[in-house]
Amino acid sequence: MEEVKELIAAIRQRQFAPVYFLMGEEPYYIDRISEFIAETVLTEEERGFNQAVLYGKDVTLDEVVGQAKRFPMMSEYQVIIVREAQHLSRTIEQLVSYVENPQPSTLLVFCYKYKVLDKRKKLGKALKKNGCVLFESRKLYENQVADWIRRVLLGDGYTISHKASALLVEFLGTDLSKISKELEKLKIVLPKGSEITPATVEDHIGISKDYNNFELRKAIATRDIAKATRIIKYFAENPKENPFVMTIALLHNFFVQLLQYHGLKDHSPRSVAQALHINPYFVGEYQTAARNYPMKRVSAIIGILREMDVKGKGVGSASLTQQDLLRELLYKIS
Repeated sequence: MEEVKELIAAIRQRQFAPVYFLMGEEPYYIDRISEFIAETVLTEEERGFNQAVLYGKDVTLDEVVGQAKRFPMMSEYQVIIVREAQHLSRTIEQLVSYVENPQPSTLLVFCYKYKVLDKRKKLGKALKKNGCVLFESRKLYENQVADWIRRVLLGDGYTISHKASALLVEFLGTDLSKISKELEKLKIVLPKGSEITPATVEDHIGISKDYNNFELRKAIATRDIAKATRIIKYFAENPKENPFVMTIALLHNFFVQLLQYHGLKDHSPRSVAQALHINPYFVGEYQTAARNYPMKRVSAIIGILREMDVKGKGVGSASLTQQDLLRELLYKIS
């Protein structure tokens, strides 16, 4: 993310802003920037007296501002980091008066997760006008996460196959913090220059390269019933690692996208990838599935998946095991 790189570079060059307001749905970058400030601005000796971490649920905005107005002790700067600042949302607009006249020797950092300021209001305008940082950390689409994984690894001297990155996204979702932790594990055990493959992911993270929702989706798309049967058998034997609700959610999302595919006028790989928010690598899978499942059949399958989702939650099917549900699901889809 270019904006993050520029922000980190400015801090490294000691070009500080009086207030860093870090907000948005994706906590990963908020944590990364605030941690970098905490580790970089002050020396280890200075931090004892001049660095404080406050929590929005435990303090008032007046208390935060009061501490920000103090002078540092035997240091050029003091750093105040307000974690969980979203708990101050009711009074946050009152920060305007401080932003308009900040303490030059204070770096005040707000970690305002899962929410955003209305930039049209006074505080948003004041932050921009007074040399402060107003940073929004946006959630990535699922199709963007695989590219993010590739870029992160490339920057550290590693490569990753398309299937391996797809496995990570399928298993870990779009939580960048969780993905980052798993990537760190891989970087510890692999020498630089290594390619991360599905086998690597299976060996070190515990995701099966052959028996996962990604492979089940592919088997259903190609109408490979024998392979799909083997996968659901494995799921039934390992229900904790392969919860039924996750399988239903992934298949539902796939068939909804397949319905959208049928409605597209332009079926070129680039156009499909953009319209469905998927990695171009997987467009072929949708093209194959579209040949196997006409639009009318796709609509019926979406209804089946919704019905199975209800059953999976125990409504009218308390006696059914996960294996029973998976078998019924595959029978009705195929």
